[in-house]
Amino acid sequence: MDFHLPDDIEKLRIKTRQFVDTHIIPLESDKLAYDDHENINLSLLDEIKKRVKKEGLWSPQMPSSRGGLGYGPIGMSVLYEEMNRSIFGPVCFNCAAPDDGNMYILNKIGRDDQKLKWLDPIINGDVRSALAMTEPAPGGGSDPSMIKTEAIYKNNKWIVNGLKWYITGAGIASHFILLAKTNDGLTAFLYHKNQPGWRIKRRIPIMGPEEHGGHCEIEYNGLEIPDENRLGEVGQGLKIVQIRLGLARLTHCMRWIGLSKRSLEIALDYVSHREGFGIKLADRESVQVKLGKAAMDIDIARLLVMRAAWKIENGSKSRQDVSMAKIHVADTLNNVCDTAIQLNGAKGYSKDIVLEWIYRYARQAKLVDGASEVHQMIINRFFNKDKSDFWHWGIGNDI
Repeated sequence: MDFHLPDDIEKLRIKTRQFVDTHIIPLESDKLAYDDHENINLSLLDEIKKRVKKEGLWSPQMPSSRGGLGYGPIGMSVLYEEMNRSIFGPVCFNCAAPDDGNMYILNKIGRDDQKLKWLDPIINGDVRSALAMTEPAPGGGSDPSMIKTEAIYKNNKWIVNGLKWYITGAGIASHFILLAKTNDGLTAFLYHKNQPGWRIKRRIPIMGPEEHGGHCEIEYNGLEIPDENRLGEVGQGLKIVQIRLGLARLTHCMRWIGLSKRSLEIALDYVSHREGFGIKLADRESVQVKLGKAAMDIDIARLLVMRAAWKIENGSKSRQDVSMAKIHVADTLNNVCDTAIQLNGAKGYSKDIVLEWIYRYARQAKLVDGASEVHQMIINRFFNKDKSDFWHWGIGNDI
């Protein structure tokens, strides 16, 4: 098994890391760099995006024919990890959720005319997007088959009524992918923010810092969507969402590894200089144990993510691998950040450094795109089906 990175990916990794270190991480200590919801403010983001494009680092996950760099999951794993060493990183490279997953599915299954209208503006960074899927109980959450929002076909249009919530980025999104119930199952649709028949009821307050556009509750009251703006076939919406979420879950993991590494970098720097009772913290065995455990967990996370990325790039759905990565990386992010705060003491708990930001952000990792318990059930399903063959090498029967 060869873990050597191709030269082009390694060169781009180094370039991305240097860009993050030079142009993005320094912004974290500037209060004026933040918006009201603790993310990079939009005017500053526009400046950084221009620099990213000039450096040839924009949209690495999209085809070069559409303005991206043409990298698959392997290259994405390497680059996303470097981008998210800064809390502001991914959005600066057009690699943040939910745009990342939306671009992926539009590129994969959209018609050519749909790509021109709905995908290319996202790739270019001209608009942001959102996926409207999750609903309050008794509607669909981790189980999309429970979705209640309904689309009824009439006169070559779909009339949509229902309620969605926790729709990430909806507050600033222009392009939406909507999942609704139709006679033949679930169907995916595309609509623009300027269409009548829908409204944002509220931006839901959350525990941690927010993505641009927040997490919104949306009401549909007669939204009309032309049939030409249906994404994929009628009744294939669940399949479409599963395709999107498979890689999207893994890209979350890629980014969370970056935050985990940054947390440990901050901790190592602090304990290497801080002295107490006549000895540096880094020389204490108890501190070394904490750092060693955290470093090991991060590397396990990287291996799990890269294995899943390799399988996907070679034609596998890799569902159990993605689920294992999702659980372990979410736990690692929470544990490593907690360790880093503990080692930094009061400084780690303060807003003088980004650890408290990462700590609050990290908690949602165990919930988004399927709670950890749901992914454990998925792993168990594959284990019960494959039994001892569950631990095979290579792609096996994952395709």
